[in-house]
This record gives sequence, structure tokens and C-alpha cells, in this order.
Amino acid sequence: MALKRYIATKDNTVTNAYKADLVTRGTGSNMGLADSLSVFSIYAQAASSSAEASRFLVQFPVLTANSTGSIQTDRTSGKIPASGSVDFYLRIFNVIHSQTLPRQFTLIVSPVSQSWEEGYGLDMEDYNDLTYDGTGSNWEYAKSKVPWVDGHDVSSSGGSFLTGSSYQNYNYTQYFDNGTEDLEINITGLVEQWLTGTSGGGFSNYGIGVYLTSSQESGNRSYYTKMFSARGSEYFFRRPIIEARWDSTKRDNRGNFYISSSTLNSADNLNLLYLYNYVRGQPKDIYGVGTGSIYLTVHTSASLGEQLTTTPQQPVTGGWVSTGVYSASFALSTTASVVYDKWFSGSTYYHTGSFEPQTFNSHNAYFTPKYITTITNLRSEYSSIGVNRLRHFSRLKNWNPTIYTVASTKIENSYIENAYYKIFRVIDDYTAIDYGTGSTNHTRLSYDISGSYFDLDMSLLESGYSYGIKFLYFINSVYEEQEEVFKFRIR
Repeated sequence: MALKRYIATKDNTVTNAYKADLVTRGTGSNMGLADSLSVFSIYAQAASSSAEASRFLVQFPVLTANSTGSIQTDRTSGKIPASGSVDFYLRIFNVIHSQTLPRQFTLIVSPVSQSWEEGYGLDMEDYNDLTYDGTGSNWEYAKSKVPWVDGHDVSSSGGSFLTGSSYQNYNYTQYFDNGTEDLEINITGLVEQWLTGTSGGGFSNYGIGVYLTSSQESGNRSYYTKMFSARGSEYFFRRPIIEARWDSTKRDNRGNFYISSSTLNSADNLNLLYLYNYVRGQPKDIYGVGTGSIYLTVHTSASLGEQLTTTPQQPVTGGWVSTGVYSASFALSTTASVVYDKWFSGSTYYHTGSFEPQTFNSHNAYFTPKYITTITNLRSEYSSIGVNRLRHFSRLKNWNPTIYTVASTKIENSYIENAYYKIFRVIDDYTAIDYGTGSTNHTRLSYDISGSYFDLDMSLLESGYSYGIKFLYFINSVYEEQEEVFKFRIR
């Protein structure tokens, strides 16, 4: 699993827009329980140079958990990687509405500098849900009778944001051309600052504010109205989230180990082997090794027979990957049909494995392979709780059994180096988890001696619906979506 989502714990829209009388501003209004969030600017509605604006605030479970957990607890437990190995994306989703939609504008995302209350307001039209004497934030107050604090290079009205020069790396922008786009920004630096906290030189997590640039809020043109789904939205996949993405791919070449070839460079000749240490069904670091180095030699027999030469070094130095998992990378030249790998540290041997090396073959003609794909352990129904490992199997479409004296009908598994999965809701074809083919490769499949696989966190999907799985293969520098669809239901 290389994807986790953290749903907003609170949000609110604040505004200084005029009410219907075009005399009184709605600065005291609160929209904390509304099912949408809005950003706009209105020019010259009440007077020739009047300016009105709307901003919104969102906070996420960084340190304190909600129903989806917290980023801190998941990092501590190892569910998400350490700093530097994971990216955090802010995702807030567009709402289709009948009002005028702005185009060609920029939204700023800044960390909020003080605590604030969500409130209970719903009115986003007449601004009649006031909070001067009650609970909730508004344009002037962060909470009941506590004004927004000035001093961070912006006006206190509508929120106090960390926008000074020392925070410039933690302020983000996104340009909207058509106005219908979702908000999606990599805010990894800011999330890591929240996780560090003030004691470590970071920030307190008071969430983020989203607003137009100063020139668009107070210029001579209106930008209204851009709306996003709030955390109270009835639509499961449209609520504001921070999405953690990372590459968890494990490429264990035990089932497709190739001996060195003169047709390949040194990097392509390397193979990767893994050692998995389980204690009573649970991964656990090897006692005496922990997260340190482990070593590997290869032999012609399981009983420490002839030791084969590996490159770039002998013995091979391996390392810790995750709890109970170690790996080692090396190239090998041999004519042996079976090779045995010995894992050890000092004088203690921990494990003996084996693999059957293969030989790279060149071809007389260029061809684009076509595959038949299946999921070998897919069930028709799953609980919305837990992570399930799904086994992917593919073979060449034109595969024929090898004929010896008798036919060998064992179907040969084809290892796809770069295969990705996508999850969509069947009833409306809505993409719940898209192909993660970018820099994070967060939906790329792993593989081991049993073939390819991926771990799917079922809590990412809404209960009561059927979903489909599709695969995308990167072959000959081209992405090709496979035609098979595999369906299941979340109960």
C-alpha cells in the first residue's frame, strides 16, 4: 500500500461580502457546517470601487487522529514512510454550480498562524449565521471574541497567514484556467513542518487558508464564484483530504533473475533479491541485525558448495528495507541451473534461498508484446476495514506450451517491470484511485517469486458500492491500458 488519505477535521468559509442591502457587510457570518467552500472577489457592486472577498480555512489530522487516523500516528507505526520518502498532496474538489464561474485566476494556499473554530453556520447566501457572541470563526474573529492576529505580512481580516519571507517555501499557488479544476498541490514541506512542530523549529498545525491573490481580491475585476466540496459533503470521494503518496514497489528478482549479459550495461545487469523475516505471521527485524547491514553470498549447493563470484562485490552487502524486510543487489555470471543465496551477519547464517537464473535473449525482429491478465485471489466482496494483498498474473497472449517428449503445460508468468493499477466505481465510472504513474509511482505493482501484487487499503473506498480494477503497463516507452476489468464490492 502506497496511498493514505486524511480527511479534513474542520473547515469554514469567511467573507466580507455585502449582504443583500449592499450596506452591511457579512463579516460576522459563519459557514462552518456548509457542505461547500467558496472563494471569490466582487468588484464595484456596492460602489464604484468597492471590493468584496471570500476565503476558506481547512485543518487536517496531522497530530491528532480522526476517523481516518493521523499522519503522525501512521508514521510512528510505520504505515507511511519517514520524511524524504513520502509526498503529501492537498486535494480539494471542485463543485459544479449555477453561479458565474471565474477563469484565469490563481489561488494561494498558506498555513494559518493561530487556532480557530469551525462554527455551526450554514447560510452562504444571506450571511445571517453570525458568530460575534457564539462559537466559530468569521472574517474578523478566529474564535469567539478572539480576533485574527496581524503581524504576518497580511491584514488580519479573513485570517492570519504565515506569508512572510521566512515562510516562503510553505506558501503554495495553483493557477486555474477554466475554473472547473480541482485544487491539487504538493504541500510536503508544510506537512513536515507541522510534524516537526514548534519544539523542533516547525509550525503548529492550524491548517491552511485558501484565497485569491491580493491583486485579484482588490483589483478592478470580479472573480466569482469558485466553489469546492467541504468535509460535510455527502459525496465520499469529494471531501478535502491530504493524500500521502510514496513508492512502495519491491522488485524481487528471485523469480526472474538474469545472469549478466554483454548486451547490457552494468546497471541493467543488476538483480535484486529480498529476504522476508516473519515471526508468528508478523514481519519482524532480525535479532542482531535490526536496521543495519546484512550480507549475502551465492553458491552452487545449499550446503555452502562452490561460492560464485558476484559483482560489484563479494560478499554482497544488503540492507534494511522495512520491518522484517532486507534486500541485496548484485550481478552474477554462472552456468549453474540453480543458485543458492546465503544470508548472514558475522558467523551467523539466517536463511538459505534459491533461484533459477535465466539468460537474456536477443531477437531477430522487433515486437510489441500483448498480455492476458488476471487477479488470482480476487474475492467478490470485501470489508471496508483492512488491507488486502491482491495477486496479479499475466502471460503473453500468444503463449503456447513448450513441446518436449510430452507437453509442458505450466503457464509461464510474465513479469511486467512497470505495471500500475486503477480503481473506479462501477455505477458511474468515477475514478476512486487513479494510476500513479508520476514521480511517486504510488500505484505501481511489486513482484516476488510468486508474481506481481499490490496492497489495497479498503478503507479508501466507500461501502455499499461495486468497484473495478484496471491495469496499465509501461512497455516499449508507451503506456498501454489492458482491456480486462476485475470487479468486487465493498460491504
